[in-house]
Amino acid sequence: MTNRLRVYPLDPRQLTEEQLAVVFAMTSRRPEPFDEIAEVVTTQKAADFHERWVLNYGHSSVAEHAIIHMAVENLSRLACDTLEDNRLASYTEKSSRYQVIDKRYYHIPTELKGHPLRRLYVDTCNALFTDYQKLVDDLQQYLPTVRLRRDNERDNPYNLRIRREATDTARFLLPAATLTNVGVTLNARSMEHAIRKLLSSDLAEEQALGRVLKEQGHTITPTLIKYADRSDYLVLSRNAQQEAAQPYTEPSNGPAAEAEATLVHWDPDAEAKVAAALLYRFANQPYTQIWKHVQAMTPNRLEGVIDGALQHLGPHDVPVRELESVDYTFDLLMDYGAYREFKRHRMQSYIPQPLAVEHGYVVPPLVEEAGLEARFHQTMHRAEAAFQTMHGELPEIARYLVTHAHKRRVLSKMNLRECYHLFKLRTSPTTHFSLVWVIRRAMELATERHPVLFRYLRLRSD
Repeated sequence: MTNRLRVYPLDPRQLTEEQLAVVFAMTSRRPEPFDEIAEVVTTQKAADFHERWVLNYGHSSVAEHAIIHMAVENLSRLACDTLEDNRLASYTEKSSRYQVIDKRYYHIPTELKGHPLRRLYVDTCNALFTDYQKLVDDLQQYLPTVRLRRDNERDNPYNLRIRREATDTARFLLPAATLTNVGVTLNARSMEHAIRKLLSSDLAEEQALGRVLKEQGHTITPTLIKYADRSDYLVLSRNAQQEAAQPYTEPSNGPAAEAEATLVHWDPDAEAKVAAALLYRFANQPYTQIWKHVQAMTPNRLEGVIDGALQHLGPHDVPVRELESVDYTFDLLMDYGAYREFKRHRMQSYIPQPLAVEHGYVVPPLVEEAGLEARFHQTMHRAEAAFQTMHGELPEIARYLVTHAHKRRVLSKMNLRECYHLFKLRTSPTTHFSLVWVIRRAMELATERHPVLFRYLRLRSD
């Protein structure tokens, strides 16, 4: 046997995902190279292995080697949020920012079959899509009068730029019922967790999605997700939370709040904790001693430790892991469209409140600029009236009628390293403008508390 470094792929066309997972798992008990182990791992042997070790003995990490690519089409944005609420996965979704959404491209919940409120739901969605298309058309007529061609810009790029800006603004009128497509890549362990959450939902659409994912996933990993089922814990804990929160469900008094960020928790010893973590990595003393040294430092010495680790950050560099030693918690209020971009940052821990209309909505600046504000308000008021009517009897279904313009509260806890990533990416010129408003405010609040820690945050300018 040679000891020379070998790096090579195992061909997924020759081995199933479950076989690949077993080949990697067996290296902990067998001395042979991976390709030699692969020769003896049959499909049946892989199934037996997973049944015994993963399912019976709880060695679930083995399932992380089985990768599933799943195409999911024609599910509502509301259900898509639940599907995408899994940290260890990758998602690419159909964009309403770059595509014009077709009429009647929305989900009608099966809960409304034969229900007297079905007509109100359908009429409201039809009206929202009609007004959305009208707004796209009107903005495409208006924008050429204020967006001049760039030097040597041809017809197709110019028209595409105009349409993109029009759709980016008009999509505020789309409801959460709007359908979407999403490509999902995740491992079998995460798939099992995602299926359990969907099957434990109180929405029929999400339950149906869970069943189909289990059925289709079973064709790829027949053993690893076979026991993914409804979780009594998820259902009962959700019910308990809803009951406990009942006294706090009345909306706050006063006018609807502006899009905002509030820093609700931060660490007063953040600079010292980062400095201690930086020193700890290459020290040879226990953390308690390092911490005592840091607490005795002068402010200049403390800053010097932090500066030494951060001052050479380039525009594409990722800060060192030591920045994960401190956290910031924000209470954010943003429109639903902005939220759907914000939640892609899954290194944070985020807790959204239910979709509602009580917090008001965002009026895109271009709507005001084009003199279309009155009709925009009329459309939003119609959606709100339908929501209120449905909410009294079918509160879960009413959320499908919340538009992308309506504001939503979300609690977000992120470490300093994630702050660097999120603040830089989501304040760039290409970010959706209403998300920039909120993230800039969050950044300002964190920087005011700890200017030394954010001194080397480099924002994007193009």
